[in-house]
Amino acid sequence: MSDIADIVSREVPAINRYLESATETLNPMVQPVVRHVLLAGGKRLRPLLTILTARAMGYRADDVYPLACSLEFLHSATLLHDDILDGAKLRRGRESAHVRFGSTHTILAGDVLLALANRLVAEYDNPELTKLLSEALLQTATGEILEIAHLRDVDLPLDTYFSIITGKTAYLIQASCQCGAVLAGASPRLIQAAADLGHHIGVAFQLVDDALDYTSPATVSGKPTGGDLKEGKVTLPLLLYLQGLPFEERRRLAEDFRQDQLSAEDIEYLRGNVVAGGHAEKTREMAGESLAKAQAALAKFPPSPEAELIGDVLAPMLARDK
Repeated sequence: MSDIADIVSREVPAINRYLESATETLNPMVQPVVRHVLLAGGKRLRPLLTILTARAMGYRADDVYPLACSLEFLHSATLLHDDILDGAKLRRGRESAHVRFGSTHTILAGDVLLALANRLVAEYDNPELTKLLSEALLQTATGEILEIAHLRDVDLPLDTYFSIITGKTAYLIQASCQCGAVLAGASPRLIQAAADLGHHIGVAFQLVDDALDYTSPATVSGKPTGGDLKEGKVTLPLLLYLQGLPFEERRRLAEDFRQDQLSAEDIEYLRGNVVAGGHAEKTREMAGESLAKAQAALAKFPPSPEAELIGDVLAPMLARDK
C-alpha cells in the first residue's frame, strides 16, 4: 500500500470513529439529529485537512482527533441551522434534519454541537486554538448574515459576494488548516501558509458549489438544481450573466427577481441562459485560480506524504459534480 493510500485508510475511519464516540456522550434526545447530519455523507474535508496539516508539519500524536472533529461538529451545526434558514428540504439527497425532527429540536441540536466543538478545543488549553475556532464561528455566522442581508440584491458588488463566501465557507476551512499548524507548533511562516491554503481551498470550494447549483442534476447533487435562484441567492454565475445583459433587459429581470415575481418556468429559463452563456463555467475557471493560489501556499510546506495528499485532495475539486 502506498503512503498516501495508507494515510487515507487510517485517518478517515479514525475521524468517523471519533465522531461516533463523541456523539455517544451527548444526551440521547440529541443523538438522532446529530447522527442524521453526520451520516448524510460529506467528505470530512475539514477534519482531514486539520490532521494532514498537523502531520505535514511533524505532529504524530493521536490527540489530533478531538481538534479535527471539533471542526466537523462546528460545520455540522452550521448545516443544521442553514437548512432551516433556507427552508431546504434535502441535504445530500436525504430529507433535512428539520423536516424529520422539527425546527426546534434541530436548532437546539445545532447549539449542542457548537458547544461540543468549543469544549473539545478548550480541553487543549491552548488559547490560540480557542481563538481560531471562535473566530471561525464568528466569521461563518457573519457570512450567513451578510448573505441574508443581500438576498435578491442583483446590484451585489463582487467584493461583497466574495466576503459572503469567505465568511460562510472559506473561514472554517482556513481555520481547519491553521489549527493543524498551531497544534504542531509550526513557525509563524508555516501557520500563515496553512491559513492561505485553507482560505483559497474554501473560496474554490464555494465557487464550484455555486456553479454546480446551475448545472448539477438533483439526482447527483442531492439538492434541487437552481436552488439558489429559487431562494433569491445572488451568486457569481448570476452576477456574470447580469453584467452582459442590455440595460433594459437587465432592469426588467432585476425588478422581477427582487420582487420574487419569477415563476418556476422563468427560473428554469434563467438558469438555462446562465449556463448557456458560459457563466457557470467561468465561475469554475475562477475557482481554478483560487486552487492555483492554494497550491502555491502548499508548496511552502515541508515535503511529506501528507502534503502530497493535500495536493491530491485539491486536484479533483474543479471536476466534482456534487
